[in-house]
Amino acid sequence: MRPKTLDEFVGQDHLVGPGRFLRNLIEGDRIPSLIIWGPPGCGKTSLAHVIAESTGAQFITLSAVSSGVKDVKAVIAQAKETRKMFRQATILFIDEIHRFNKLQQDAFLPHVESGTITLIGATTENPSFEVIGPLLSRCKVLVLKSLDADAITVLLKRAVIDNERGLGNLNIEVTDDDLARVARISDGDARFALGTLELAVEIFLSRHTARDASTSEDGESNAADASESGSQVAIALTEALLKEALQEKAVRYDKAGEEHFDQISALHKAVRGSDPDGALYWLMRMIAGGEDPKYLARRLMRMAGEDIGLADPYALILASSVKNAVEFIGLPECNVHLVELVVYLACAPKSNRIYEAVGAVTKLIEKTGSLPVPLHIRNAPTRLMKELGYGKGYDYQHEHETGFSRQRYLPEEIDGEVFYRPTGRGFEEKLAERLKKLWPERYGDE
Repeated sequence: MRPKTLDEFVGQDHLVGPGRFLRNLIEGDRIPSLIIWGPPGCGKTSLAHVIAESTGAQFITLSAVSSGVKDVKAVIAQAKETRKMFRQATILFIDEIHRFNKLQQDAFLPHVESGTITLIGATTENPSFEVIGPLLSRCKVLVLKSLDADAITVLLKRAVIDNERGLGNLNIEVTDDDLARVARISDGDARFALGTLELAVEIFLSRHTARDASTSEDGESNAADASESGSQVAIALTEALLKEALQEKAVRYDKAGEEHFDQISALHKAVRGSDPDGALYWLMRMIAGGEDPKYLARRLMRMAGEDIGLADPYALILASSVKNAVEFIGLPECNVHLVELVVYLACAPKSNRIYEAVGAVTKLIEKTGSLPVPLHIRNAPTRLMKELGYGKGYDYQHEHETGFSRQRYLPEEIDGEVFYRPTGRGFEEKLAERLKKLWPERYGDE
């Protein structure tokens, strides 16, 4: 069902709609070097095939999964020969170009720059991270979007009636609602949707044929008779049938790719934004995608310190307990503990003052260097050290009725600096009140 022309290409109207940039280039056979970036099943390879069908250039395809520098050199040599003998340009399409390492990508540079080849690379990964800068700067980046359910439904309807490339010769009849159901569970992936439809139809017909064969006197299948006579077999793509075809609902997720970082970012921001529903959604999306629960527990523990801190000291305790539960019982039982933690963190009062304090003191240390420890708070385990004044003047706090003596503990050069500034939220409100009483000159105006 791969499209052969732009008119058959569904979706990505922002690029190939009437009068759009890419359509004009394809129709004019003026293809520049391109990086086509988008999620699985959105049409990257199909777009390359449309270009192949429309261009007068020699079109060569390589996959980064199975090809190496040797294959690239062979293509370059062929491109040079074709250019010399026939004055014909060469377009080289590299599927999954992000799988080429930096040195392998370097091999393209001089030939793209000289015009020996026009490079088209397809990738599911952010090219800013996966394609070397010099090569990226010589290519136009096209961003393809996930296909919506309506677009995928159009593709599925075509597949049902197409006799040459689809399922049309099976004479099946599927309702629009059933096709819409397949489109919804495909998560924007047309290839996944078409594969699911094909497998579900095969399962249904195999059972239909077997059932009819068992009840037929001559053992011939009524389904086969229907196909030969041109009559249609009504197929119900029920939830149970689709579940069998899928085995389990597939969620697009790549633990090593951009989806991984986007979703953990969404989870972190939902927790920080005190949205338990949003946080719960992204947590379960990652779990459904196969994320390591230990990784999730570690990240949630970080959030407890970075975004909640002393506004709710119990958050870190709970995070530590959930980490232990995850390690002890594993999936799927630990899901409930991760959910408990993420909801608690989202609902907890927020403070990043501990996180800011770390940054402030780190910055000052970088600026001032290794300042010496004041003598009065140095350790004095030997007589010589005591004679040198180590520990002299130290005021032992517990000898005071209040347990506080106002002694100073910072090096003289930075005495009076304030790194931790508690908020008025949650438990930090009590800390702020206490610090104002102890150090009014530092915290009195907080």
